[in-house]
Parts: sequence; C-alpha cells; structure tokens
Amino acid sequence: MNKLRLLSLTVIAVLLLASCGSTQKTVQKDTKTEGTEVKTPEPLPQQFVSLFSDDDLKNWQHTNPFDSHMPGMSTEKAYQELLKNKPATTVIVAVVDAGIDINHPDLKDIIWTNKGEIPGNGIDDDGNGYVDDVHGWNFLGATDGKMAGPEQLELTRLVAKYREQWKDLPIDSIGPEDHEMYKLYKRAEKELTKKLDELDKLKARYQRLKFMADNAVKTLKEALGTDKLTKEAVENLQSDDPMVKQAKQMYLSGLTPERLKRFKKYVETQEKYNLNINFNGRIQGDDPDNINDRNYGNNNVIPPEEDELHGTHVAGIIAQIRHNGIGGDGVADHVLIMPVRAVPDGDEYDKDIALAFRYAVDNGAKVINTSFGKYYSPHKDWVWDAIKYAADHDVLIVNAAGNDGKDMDEYGEKISYPNDGDTPGTEISDNFLNVGAIGPNYGADMVAPFSNYGKKTVDIFSPGMKIYATVPFSDYKFLQGTSMASPNVAGVAALIRSRFPELSASEVKHIIMDSGLSPQIRVIRPEEDDYEGDPHLVLFNSLSKSGKMVNVYNAILLADELSKQKQGKQENQENQEKK
Repeated sequence: MNKLRLLSLTVIAVLLLASCGSTQKTVQKDTKTEGTEVKTPEPLPQQFVSLFSDDDLKNWQHTNPFDSHMPGMSTEKAYQELLKNKPATTVIVAVVDAGIDINHPDLKDIIWTNKGEIPGNGIDDDGNGYVDDVHGWNFLGATDGKMAGPEQLELTRLVAKYREQWKDLPIDSIGPEDHEMYKLYKRAEKELTKKLDELDKLKARYQRLKFMADNAVKTLKEALGTDKLTKEAVENLQSDDPMVKQAKQMYLSGLTPERLKRFKKYVETQEKYNLNINFNGRIQGDDPDNINDRNYGNNNVIPPEEDELHGTHVAGIIAQIRHNGIGGDGVADHVLIMPVRAVPDGDEYDKDIALAFRYAVDNGAKVINTSFGKYYSPHKDWVWDAIKYAADHDVLIVNAAGNDGKDMDEYGEKISYPNDGDTPGTEISDNFLNVGAIGPNYGADMVAPFSNYGKKTVDIFSPGMKIYATVPFSDYKFLQGTSMASPNVAGVAALIRSRFPELSASEVKHIIMDSGLSPQIRVIRPEEDDYEGDPHLVLFNSLSKSGKMVNVYNAILLADELSKQKQGKQENQENQEKK
C-alpha cells in the first residue's frame, strides 16, 4: 500500500484557471456522453493566491473555484442550485481498504447493514458464504477471530517464495510456463536489495534527526520553563538567543517527538515486516495462491488501533455527514458505506482484493473505492476477472493512481496495480476510473508533487492534499495522497448514481471525465524521490486522459442531460412498439 507522505505547501505564482468557454462540449469521441453540453461559468480572473489556514481548508475540496479561487469541485454549488428538490435513492459504496471505525459519530448512521444476517448467531443466514457479515467483511482475519497485523511487500513475498528455487538459475533453464514469474522474481530481488540499502540510510537519518530533535526540545523547554511543549507556546516564544530561534524553527517545521515517533515506527515496520523475507504475516489459514480456497476471514471490520486510520479517513471523505457541525463534510448524501477490510500495513494480496471486489458486487455496492496500490501483482488475472465481474454487474471502481511521482504511461513493467490493463491506453473494461491528486492552490504547484500521472493511464485529477476527514476514534485529521483524491471522486460517482440511477457505471465514468474543468496553466510535473534535476513545467491537461479536474456542478448538469436523452429514447422506442 502506498504510504501517505506529509508534504508542505509552497507559495504559488499568479496564474489563470479557465474553463473551455461559456459552454463546454464533450471532447472524447468514444464516450457515452458525446453530443451533450455543459454550461460553465466565465473564466477566473487572474489574481494572486496565497496560502490558506487549516480552518480555510477543512472543506476546500467542496468549494466553487470561481468563488473561492481554490481548485475545489463545486460540491456546495451543486447541492444548492441543482440538487435541492431532486429525488434520491440510496447508493452503497464499498470501501476496500484497512479497517473502518463504524462507531465514529460522523459515520455510524451511514454504515451498510446486511439485512439478511442475524447478528451474532454464528450462521450464514443469507447464504453468501460469509458468517455474520453484518457490516461487511474482514479478509485480513481468521475464522477464529484472529486479526492479521503488518505484512510483507509483494516484492518481498516473491523473493521469499522463489529465492531458494531460482536464485542461481538462468532463464533458459526454467520452463517456458514460468518465464513471466521468473522475470518478476528477478526484478523483485534487485529492488529488495535497493530498498534494504535505502532502509539502512533511513535508520541513520532517524538517529541524526532524533539527536537534533532532542536538543531542540530541551532548548525550548528551558526557554519556556516548562516540561510540556505545545505548538501554540512555541509559536508565541520570543527570544534573541540564536539557539532558541533555531530550535523554534526546527520544531515548527515538523521536527517534533510525535513526528519522529511515526518515523521510527515506519522504519521498524519496514525492517521487521515489509522487507523481511523471513516474516510471514498470513494468519488466515488459507492458501493465498488458491483463489478457490475461500473459507477465511471474519466480520471484524473495526481497526484495532488509532494508527490504522486510512480506511476511516477514506470513508469520511466519501460520506461523512454533511453540515452536522462536527468535522468535515462528505461529498455524497444518500450513501451507505460498506466496509471491506483487505489492505494491511504492507502490500495487499491479489486474492484478498479479487474476493473483496466480488463480495462488494454480490452484496449490492454500485461504487467501489480502491485507495491502495503496488507494483507487483503475481495474480493480476484474478483481480482483472473481478473488475470484469464488477463491470458485468454495472459497478464503477474508482482507483487511486499512486503516490510515487511516476509517469504511468512510461513505467513499462512497473505499472501500478490494481489497474484496468497493463498496456497504456488499452482497457479491459469501461468501469475503472484512475485518479490523480491536486492541492488547494492554483498555479505551478497545483498538482500534488507525489501524484502519479499519465496521459493514457490516469483519467482525471481531484483534490487529494490537505483533506480533512474522520479517523479513529471519533477524531479527524488532515491527510493527503491519491488515496484522498480517489474517494472524492467515488463520492461524486455515488452522488450521480443516487440521483440518476438509470445511468450505467460506464456512463458515470465518462460524465465525470467529460464534465471536469481544464485549467489552462502550466504546472510542476511530479517527479520520483530520486529525481535531482530542475522542475519541469508542463500543461496541466498533459497529465491525464481527460486533461481535467473533477467538477460536481458540471457533472450533475451533464448527468441530467444524458438522463433526459435516455428517457427520450426510451419513450420513442415504447411509442414505436405501440404502433
């Protein structure tokens, strides 16, 4: 699973966002929305935009860019002007992720309940193969109730599985049926060595930072005459002492004991679990290489500790209760969140993901959010089959593009999974929407510096930096990543499907892509961590297939137009049949 990276926002230059004109026609000739029109506001005036406070950013993703001058999705404008009196049906959105705090005050009333199950009787009442799955299913557990912990990366699992067998053998000594897996193993072996070297550097870096942080904290405590530091106290500290000034700067820039504690845990998790070929975290009791061995898991979808916050945050972005006076606001109302726990601290198993998709489809989900990813997928065909299964049942999958600053069009064999096909531009189905991330500032740094991109492989961009949403337990946090951009789009998809249930998953996908805004600006292209060159300024519309960022207002207008067209065709057909 791609880790979220905390990145600072930088001041941006004076740049212009413009729509394609007073009316915007669809531009994708092969989409289901061809021929419809969307009215959009006039282009934004050119102006300087500075950084925003945390209070300003708590719901920035919902703002109208032509009013707020942040690249929001115009969610509030759509609700106020287009959805007030629009009838709605409830849509189930499956969140395939880590655990979800289903008791969170901003989520508890919108958690999906399986009405076919009698809670706690130990019987599979509805016959779906999952006992007591009242609020979803946990593929990271065992039938006896045990919960899996951290996991290896997929590349580590490949090395652990094949090193003894293939380490010193050339490919011509391997049977042709194993050539693809052999190449995957050799790439994994090489990358594991690189990651272990990087881990040694991280451990040394941690020790240096800890030494600096300890000294800074000691200096600040002495200057303030206290044993406990707070951000507010440090901000208000005035001193002419150069040592105190330096300590204050270090502390406020993020070099705090709390941040270092998280850094230490990350390093330890990498060493003990993610990159350790001698570790096996699979406690489920199944064979992960047998897709038909399905008697595993349990119904505990709640995260065991507050650090497992990813799934809860994703669920909140989609549908945390709107305008209830606490926390942030979700994108969609009339939604039920179906928790499907399948993503550990480490890389997910292909089998768990394939079965999670099928579980969501079979139990009524119309949208599935997938905020996870990896670059090795030994059983990718199982996941592809599940994606096609979702397409056959009219279910839209919204996927995070990844947080590594990579051009997915050019990444060859290292393409991110899950995906809708290994070849850029060629899709196995039309129900998969790949999402990159943008931040709250217009201008050169609008695109998140960590976001993957690709003119053929990433469909659209949406807000994914400084997103405020639910975390365990009854709390809220700002997080960022394409993991946050994806559920914003999943929420838009659910909003459309709740108001226009006659529209298909494919139509909703193309409505979202075709109705977005296309900022006519140059942006700093994301780069990988080891990139040391100068920033590349590129046109924003060169980074995705649609060249756009999501806009709810336009999406509702386009959905309404397409819905009327379909209804008109249906009426004409019925009239013809009567004749």
